[in-house]
Amino acid sequence: MNPIWPIVNSTLKLRNFRSDFDYLAQNVYKEEYVERTAEQAGGVYDENYVQKRIDQADKPNGPATPVDMVVDYFKYDYEFAEPPRVTSLQNTVPLPTFSDFGDDVYFVADQRGYESVVYYIAGQYLKTDKSGKIVDPRLQLNKVVREISYSASGVTVKTEDNSVYKADYVMVSASLGVLQSDLIQFKPQLPPWKVVSIYQFDMAVYTKIFVKFPTKFWPEGKGREFFLYASSRRGYYGVWQEFEAQYPDANVLLVTVTDEESRRIEQQSDNQTKAEIVEVLRKMFPGKDVPDATDILVPRWWSNRFYKGTFSNWPIGVNRYEYDQLRAPVGRVYFTGEHTSEHYNGYVHGAYLSGIDSAEILINCAQKKRCKYHVQGKYD
Repeated sequence: MNPIWPIVNSTLKLRNFRSDFDYLAQNVYKEEYVERTAEQAGGVYDENYVQKRIDQADKPNGPATPVDMVVDYFKYDYEFAEPPRVTSLQNTVPLPTFSDFGDDVYFVADQRGYESVVYYIAGQYLKTDKSGKIVDPRLQLNKVVREISYSASGVTVKTEDNSVYKADYVMVSASLGVLQSDLIQFKPQLPPWKVVSIYQFDMAVYTKIFVKFPTKFWPEGKGREFFLYASSRRGYYGVWQEFEAQYPDANVLLVTVTDEESRRIEQQSDNQTKAEIVEVLRKMFPGKDVPDATDILVPRWWSNRFYKGTFSNWPIGVNRYEYDQLRAPVGRVYFTGEHTSEHYNGYVHGAYLSGIDSAEILINCAQKKRCKYHVQGKYD
C-alpha cells in the first residue's frame, strides 16, 4: 500500500475524492466552433473519434492535430510535467507508482490542507504539546541555509541571518531545483561527479491554476469531472477539472499547465493569465454566457527560490547509475528528497520513502561505521 494513503484516509481522515477520468473521451473541446462533421460535433469532438486517437496515441511520428496533441499531453505531460520527447522510459513505462499501488488518483479537499501530512509525520519524532503542535526547540523554521562546510571531522551550516550550526553530519533535503541553483554554497565545492549527476536530471514545473467564477457555465454530473481543450498550441490550457463534488457552489475550475507554459505564465500578471483562461473558455463554450473570472490562484514553483520547480523528471539517457550518484553522500553530507527516490520520484510517497532510505544510509555510517556507499557501474 502507498504509505501516505493510510495517513490521509485513516489517521487524519482528510476529506478526499477519487478522480473520475472514465468518460474523458466525451469531453474534448475544440479550439474553434464549427459545424458537425464526421469527427466533430459543434463545440466538442465526437467520443468515438477521440477514443480512437487515445488508443493510437503511441505513434512513431508524434502527434500533429490538436486532438492528438492534447491526448498526448494528457497521457504524458499531465503526469511527468515534461513532453515524452525528453522523458526517459527507464522509470515511466510501466510507472512504478501505478503498477505498485494501483491507478486510482484522489484529490484532497480538506481545510487542513495536504501539509497536515507533513506535520503528522514530523510529530512522530519531534516534541509536541497537548494539542499536537510541534514545540521542539531543535526545529528551526524560517532559516535560509546559504552555506554548508564539511570536513572529515564534521559539518557547519550557516544561514542567511548569520546563524551557525555545527554537527557531525548533515542531511540535505533541498529540491533538485535548489541544488541546481546558487542558493546553497558547499565548501569545499561538491566533486565533479556529484555536480554532473545533479544537473543530469530535470527539475520539471507543474502548475495547477484555480479560477473562480460568479456562476457555473460548464457541464456537471457523472463523467464530467475532467475535460480537455484541443488547442493547436500544445500544452495551452489543455487539462481541466470541475469541483461539483469537492467544493459545492464554489464555482471553481482547475486548469493544469506544465513546462514552458508554466514558466511563461509565472512571468506574467495574474490578470493576464485570467484573461487568457476566459478567452479559452469562451472558445470551448461558445453557446454559453462565460463571465469574467472573479479570482485566480497561480502557484509559482519555478520562480520561488526555495523550490525552483515542482518535482524531478528522469530525462532520456539517465538510469540507475546516475540515480545512485545523485543519492550518494559526499563525505559527511547526505542527500534525500523525492529526486533521490529510484522508483517514485515526483511523488510525496517518493519523498517519504527516500527519507527512510537516506536515514538508514547515514545511520549505517554514524552508528555501525559502515560508511562506504556503493555506486553500481552504469552498464552493470
